[in-house]
Amino acid sequence: MSTQDKHRSEDPFQEMHYAPAPSLATEVPGPRSREMLDEQEQLESKARSYPRAVPIAIEEGLGATMRDADGNTFIDFFGGAGVLNVGHSHPAVLAAAAAQERKLVHALDFPTTPKLRLMRRLKELLPGPLKERARFHFGGPTGSDAIEAALKLTRAHTGRESVIAFQGSYHGMTSGALSVTSDVGLGGPQSSPVHFMPYPYCYRCPLGLQPDSCGMACAKLIDNSLEDPHSGIPKPAAVIVEPIQGEGGTIVPPDGYLPELRRITAKHDVPLIVDEIQTGFSRTGTMFACEYDGIFPDVMTLSKALGGIGYPISCIAYDERLDSWTPGAHIGTFRGHQVAMAAGEAAIGVMQELDLATHAADLGELALGILRDAQDSMPTVGDIRGRGLMIGIELVHDRDTKEPWPEMASRVRTECFERGVVIEVGGHFSNVARFLPPLVISRKLLLTGLEIFVESVRAAEEALARPLSASVRND
Repeated sequence: MSTQDKHRSEDPFQEMHYAPAPSLATEVPGPRSREMLDEQEQLESKARSYPRAVPIAIEEGLGATMRDADGNTFIDFFGGAGVLNVGHSHPAVLAAAAAQERKLVHALDFPTTPKLRLMRRLKELLPGPLKERARFHFGGPTGSDAIEAALKLTRAHTGRESVIAFQGSYHGMTSGALSVTSDVGLGGPQSSPVHFMPYPYCYRCPLGLQPDSCGMACAKLIDNSLEDPHSGIPKPAAVIVEPIQGEGGTIVPPDGYLPELRRITAKHDVPLIVDEIQTGFSRTGTMFACEYDGIFPDVMTLSKALGGIGYPISCIAYDERLDSWTPGAHIGTFRGHQVAMAAGEAAIGVMQELDLATHAADLGELALGILRDAQDSMPTVGDIRGRGLMIGIELVHDRDTKEPWPEMASRVRTECFERGVVIEVGGHFSNVARFLPPLVISRKLLLTGLEIFVESVRAAEEALARPLSASVRND
């Protein structure tokens, strides 16, 4: 075996990306990117967001890397907000999509070979009784559409209107999805009857408690509210939860919380909707994040990585006992996107063949260890958390007061970009640096990206010298 073949066999992910990466041929953004960004500003709405923070005109992508219009190559730690689990332009998924495109693209909700194959494959993956009892519904092509369908289904089945959601939640941008999204700055909550409960954000406990002695107080509050006729909260149509909050700041609930929530919803006969739109398909080290806690929902919302390499598709998987819809009760013109279904089925095959769940778990553990080892040399890093390749780093003025520092997070993102790594920022206070790289990222590429991130944090700390008050507090 040649040295090159041996190297490839040791890391099957090594050859799936542009090399070298990162590689910057111009300053960033380069001249062509600037031209395209200027034209975008003249043509597109003011609601555009990502290119404001990361000024790049993307031309092509491969694996966990992408190139801009000026030929600069970046390490992608954002992965299309969790869409690109098998990476940019995976050849097996491209081939499946191209083959299907030559045969049939649009088919409403008629049975087709790619649709039936995708549903069969999904059913094999689902946790618990859903593996036997799941029904699927494809609606509109976005994650928001899946949320709308889940809310509509549970309301139709129970005959109830109110819903329990969580502080820090993000479920989408359509009206119903916004109603269960806690960020008032996005336009939610809407007028729908939704009650927001505290999510177990242990770094900033909303109840002022400590994880080792709180006794799952967040969960008990829900239980008490459903039992107490004077709580002001009627029995809801559903409880909707992210097993790990994404846009809220990569908030991982403590062990035992989700099983307790499942117990409470079952006790009160309230359907549990688990939003796996960002966490699903091997992202957190299991095929679905709820599997880590050994729970199964009544309804699961799926999108993002379901489309393989970025094709738009969403669906809900739900227990057949909830299937009380009448024919045509929920429809969507693009619910039969055959290319997306073929791509999704092929992508699941790639996930299984490469065991991306284990790969994500291993690399996530490695990344968290490296970041925590470096934390002492980064005084603005208050908390490091995550599971698999879904990681958040919370940036603060002061570790004792935990005062959020959104400007630091923004500067870190810029420093990373200028060094050739693309990350995102989120969290309650926009002070959490977030990693969602394609799961096919190689160990070498991950280590390079982490090294650049740590360097970027230190550069940002130097550039944004901490206020005198913070220094005094530290003393």
